[in-house]
Amino acid sequence: MTAGFNTFSSMLSAKPWRAEAVIRFCTAQFVCLCLGLTAIGILHKFGVAGFRHDNDFGNVLLGTLSFQGVTWILIPVFLRQHQIGWREAFGLRGPKLNQALLLVITLVIVILPIAWLLQTVSVSALTKLGWPPADQTAVALMAAAKSLWLKIYLGAFAVVLAPVAEEFIFRGMLFPFVKQLGYPRLAWFGTSALFALIHLDVAIVVPLFAFALALAWLYEKTDNLLAPIAAHSLFNAANLAVLYFEDPLNQLLQKFYHFLHLA
Repeated sequence: MTAGFNTFSSMLSAKPWRAEAVIRFCTAQFVCLCLGLTAIGILHKFGVAGFRHDNDFGNVLLGTLSFQGVTWILIPVFLRQHQIGWREAFGLRGPKLNQALLLVITLVIVILPIAWLLQTVSVSALTKLGWPPADQTAVALMAAAKSLWLKIYLGAFAVVLAPVAEEFIFRGMLFPFVKQLGYPRLAWFGTSALFALIHLDVAIVVPLFAFALALAWLYEKTDNLLAPIAAHSLFNAANLAVLYFEDPLNQLLQKFYHFLHLA
């Protein structure tokens, strides 16, 4: 594995991101998020169908589109300002793409059990402190989702929409920008902490912080934004699969235990 790692450059190439463009991007995103949340609040207050409950499709759709969805619109504007195409920015033509994707799979296999362990420890610690966390928002939404379209959208959001948007913001734009300003530690730990905090769930702050550091390392190692996007997508897909098959798997294990007990 060490030999495989050494085939990659250990330093991220310089990015031409201009300060004013980064500030405009973040400002536009913040404004759109505020407008989206305001619209959700107004529609909920007036009892509009699709916005009456937290897990209604309208709330989920508008809430996600006002942040991650808007990012998809802002990305081409940002890239056009720097005269860079999607393929160059996302590494679709990057060298050693196959090796980078192999490293992605290895990283996900390693980081998944670590993230799950950190989440278990976090929940246990919070519970002992008298702050038992509620179910994660994503978990609660998937568990309460009765509409097939809502389930499909949540799956597409977790595997496609969110990874592309969030990786461009935190690894593709903020990480190299802050690092090139002369603050490498802030780039690593600051952007990772911000990534963890925006998910607004205290129980997963620590595992997401560790995951973000791993994604930053992956981007640094491969110099290819497609790598952390793919890792983020696989990570979310694995968690969705565990969530979806949790009950059937528990039932199967209970039946197997009962069979062994009878035997």
